[in-house]
Amino acid sequence: MDKVDKIGLLREKLAQVEQGGGAEKIAKQHDAGKMTARERIQALFDENSFVEIDTFVETRSIDFDMQKKKVPGDGVVTGYGSIDGRLVFVAAQDFTVIGGSLGEMHAAKITKVMDMAMKMGAPFISINDSGGARIEEGIDALKGFGDIFYRNTLASGVIPQISVIMGPCAGGAVYSPAITDFIFMVDKTSQMFITGPQVIKSVTGEDVTFEKLGGAETHNSISGVAHFRSSSEKECIEQIKKLISYLPDNNLSDVPIVPTQDDINRITDNLVDIIPQDSNKPYDMMEIITSVVDNGDFFEIQKDFAKNIIIGFGRMNGGTVGIVANQPKVAAGVLDVNSSDKAARFVRFCDAFNIPIITFTDVPGYLPGVGQEHSGVIRHGAKLLYAFSEATVPKINVIVRKAYGGAYIAMNSKHLGADMVFAWPSAEIAVMGPEGAANIIFKKDIAAADDPMETRKRLIEEYREKFSNPYVAASRGYVDDVIDPATTRIRLISALEMLASKRENRPAKKHGNIPL
Repeated sequence: MDKVDKIGLLREKLAQVEQGGGAEKIAKQHDAGKMTARERIQALFDENSFVEIDTFVETRSIDFDMQKKKVPGDGVVTGYGSIDGRLVFVAAQDFTVIGGSLGEMHAAKITKVMDMAMKMGAPFISINDSGGARIEEGIDALKGFGDIFYRNTLASGVIPQISVIMGPCAGGAVYSPAITDFIFMVDKTSQMFITGPQVIKSVTGEDVTFEKLGGAETHNSISGVAHFRSSSEKECIEQIKKLISYLPDNNLSDVPIVPTQDDINRITDNLVDIIPQDSNKPYDMMEIITSVVDNGDFFEIQKDFAKNIIIGFGRMNGGTVGIVANQPKVAAGVLDVNSSDKAARFVRFCDAFNIPIITFTDVPGYLPGVGQEHSGVIRHGAKLLYAFSEATVPKINVIVRKAYGGAYIAMNSKHLGADMVFAWPSAEIAVMGPEGAANIIFKKDIAAADDPMETRKRLIEEYREKFSNPYVAASRGYVDDVIDPATTRIRLISALEMLASKRENRPAKKHGNIPL
């Protein structure tokens, strides 16, 4: 065979690989509203930047007639390329090839690019679209899952890991995404579950659809497993690109800086009018967040789960910041099991990747109730305390209104190591709200009064004026400054610049034991 024939053979083999499972299966994929693995990669990466690795790898198995199913690529496309000019590694399962099922060599391809991502200090994206473990390969398939989980864990906190669910992801396969930092799902076409509807029906008798059991809506609003929900694969890919734009390449990198025309000395007059006169009235915390970040651009995470707390990324003077804020318009912004979990994991991600944390506090306490206590609100609430205490990145807190009791401490207080704590004049910092405090402190005075209702009202106001204000905390140094709300953006950017060189040492240890 001469050189020309060899080149021709190479091109023929490449063309075969690029066809995946063939025209019929590609058409079926498209009919289901899904792109192929290669189409997804093409849409995700900068034009002509993707370089494929292990193109010709195929299964070694010969059991159960697997030798007849040998297909170059073995059901997954792996490699590297650039997203907005930045190096990123990817593994995209190809459902048109053996159902995207994971076997020994399929897993070996994935673990190879994971190892490369770690060595190069670049983000890793896993696109999941698979029928699960390849039953014909038995224990070798299970080994493959284990190898991936192990690397997910080693990479955690070292490089950003993003999982994209663009089809079925069932059984053991769900645990790789669960270990990674962010999970994207697409409405109607992606599902995650440990056991499918048929197994559930046979074991428990429950009737449930694939979508209700583990669809995008379920995992974004009920379970909290996923972080983003998209109406289409195209929209999902745009969201991934936006997320990447906020993240550093690895745990030794600084946050990306995006030039901005938004004035660092911009006065935000509208903030003065956002807080209602009646401290029990709700308002939308998103108005405060979008008023202070660059260009009003805030990228919210898990927006459909535990809506009483807000998490996400913004930029201040071009640099990424992580934002955690109570949402008074949902359950008064209380902390509970789900909101504590949601915020704690986000705080730990920001700390791992050198992203400064800003909190906006308006919290009346932890949600009371038998259900919360039995669900372990003590244990879950402690996660947030632990996460803020553990974090050594710059930490800034703005107390905008209520900051009561243990929830005040948990929301990035000075006592947990916040570097700068600002309070608006509307801040109420106390063990509990004035009404509850007056009922306890002045119980006898109220009972003995000629007009108990009027006396109670007067004593509540006295307590509010004396204790429910930011000046008592400021006099102790627990609040660094009481500021005009209109200057919030200016003060935050100034504090971030001051804290840029922060270094903080902690006791030497293998690792702490967060109350999981």
